[in-house]
Amino acid sequence: MNPSPSSLASTLDAPISTDTLTASAAQPSAAVQAPAPAKGGRYAQLPLLAGRSFIPLGLFARLPLAMLTVGALTLVTAVTGSYAVGGAAAGAVGIGSALGAPVLGVLADRLGQRGVLLVSAIANTVAIVALILTAYLIPGVHDLAAAVPVLAAAFVAGVSCPQVGPLARVRWMALTSRTSGAGARAGGNSADLDTALSYESTADELTFVLGPALVGILASMLAPWLPLALAAALTVVLVPAFAVHPTNLAVVRTARRRAAGPAAGLSAGLAPTAAGDGHGDTRTAAQRARTFAAVALPVLAMVCMGTFFGSTQTALSSFSASFATSELAGLLYAVMGLSSAAAALSVAYWPRRFTVNARWIACAALMAGLASLLLLPSTALPMVLVLFVLGLPVGPLMVTVFAIGGLVAPAGKLGTVMTVLASGIVAGTALGSSIAGQLAQNFGYSTAFLVPVCAATALFLLGTAAAVVLRQRGRKTAPAA
Repeated sequence: MNPSPSSLASTLDAPISTDTLTASAAQPSAAVQAPAPAKGGRYAQLPLLAGRSFIPLGLFARLPLAMLTVGALTLVTAVTGSYAVGGAAAGAVGIGSALGAPVLGVLADRLGQRGVLLVSAIANTVAIVALILTAYLIPGVHDLAAAVPVLAAAFVAGVSCPQVGPLARVRWMALTSRTSGAGARAGGNSADLDTALSYESTADELTFVLGPALVGILASMLAPWLPLALAAALTVVLVPAFAVHPTNLAVVRTARRRAAGPAAGLSAGLAPTAAGDGHGDTRTAAQRARTFAAVALPVLAMVCMGTFFGSTQTALSSFSASFATSELAGLLYAVMGLSSAAAALSVAYWPRRFTVNARWIACAALMAGLASLLLLPSTALPMVLVLFVLGLPVGPLMVTVFAIGGLVAPAGKLGTVMTVLASGIVAGTALGSSIAGQLAQNFGYSTAFLVPVCAATALFLLGTAAAVVLRQRGRKTAPAA
C-alpha cells in the first residue's frame, strides 16, 4: 500500500534514523514514490516533500546572514564614529562570506550538511560575540590600524556564516530527484523543483529586504549592538535545528556515494550526470573542460547579478541624496526587492515548454531594457515605478540560474556549486558597489546607473552563451512535461 502524502510529511517531521534511510534505499520502488498532487496548488506540495517544519526553519535560519553585513556597519560606525572603519568592517564580513561559502559547500558535499552546519553555527555565534566585544572594548578603534581585532572578528564572522540558503536548495534538489524515479534527470522532478527554487529565491529576497530593515529599527530605537546579538541568537538556535532536520538525510554525501558505488545513487533515485556517477572521475580532459564551462557560466551570471544589486543600491543612495537624504535609498531598493520576490513565486506556474535556457535569455533581455529606465527619473515617485517593474524579471532570472546550476553541477558537487553561486552574488555586490560609488562620486548618479545596465546586458550575453554550451554538451534542460 502506497504511503499517503500526510504520512510522508509526518515522517519527514519525525526523526529518521540512518537504518531507516538505508532500508528505504534498498527498496527503490517505495523510496521514489512521489506524493500525490496537493489540493492547495504547487506550493502546497512543498510541505509534503520536506515536512511542515522545514520551510519556516529554512526561512528564519538564513535571516542572520542578511543582518550581518549591515549590522557590522551599523555597530562599528556607531561605536567608532568612523564611516571608514564601519565600511571596512562590513567589507570584511562580505569578503569572508565570499571566501568561506565555497569552503563550507565543499565540506558539506564531502562530510554531510549536518556536521558542517553545526560547527559553523557555533563558530559564527562566537565570532559575532567577539565582534561586539572588540568593538566596545578595544580602545582607539576609530583608527584603521587600531581596528585590526574588530576587522578580524568581522572577517571570521563572514567566513563562518552558515550557508542555509544554498544548502536548502541542495536538499530540495535531492528531494525532487527522489520523487522522480531512478531514470530521472539530475534535475529531478522539474515542476516541484521549479516550485521549490521559486520559493527559495523569494525567501532570499524577503530576508535581504527584512534583515537590513530590522537592523535599522533595532539599532535606532534600542542599541547598535542589539541587531548582531539577535543574529547570534538566531544562529545558535535555528541553524542547528535546520542542520538536524530529517531532510539532511536526503542528500547523499560524496564519501558515502563513492563507497556504495553507482548502484546506491540509483537506488536512492539519484540519476548519474554527464559529469560522472560519483564513483571516481573517468571523464576525459575535453569533458572536464565542458563541465567547467557549463558551471562557470551560471557562476559568472551570479557575479553579474550581484554587480547589478550592488551598483543599483549605491546609485540609488546618490540619487536620493540629490533631493532628500541617502537613507531613502533603502526604501526605494526595497520596492525592487518586493516585486522581484513576488515574480519569483510565479515561476512555478510558467509553462513547462518555456525551457530554462529560454527563461534566462528572455528575463535577462527584459532586465537590460528595463534597467535603462533608471536613467530617466529625477524624483522619487517615477523611480519607485521604474524599480517596481525592474524587479519583475530579476526574481525569475535568479530562480533560473540556480536551476541551471543544479543541472550542470558535477556529481557529488551540488553543495559546492550552490554555495559558489551564492558567493558570486556577494562578490558581485561588492564589485558593483565599488564601481558605482566611484562613478557617482566623480560623475553623478546618472553615470552610476550605467553599471546595472551593463550588468544586465552581460547577463543576457551569458544566457546566450549558456544555451550554446548546454546544447553542445547534449544536456536536455527543458523541463519535463
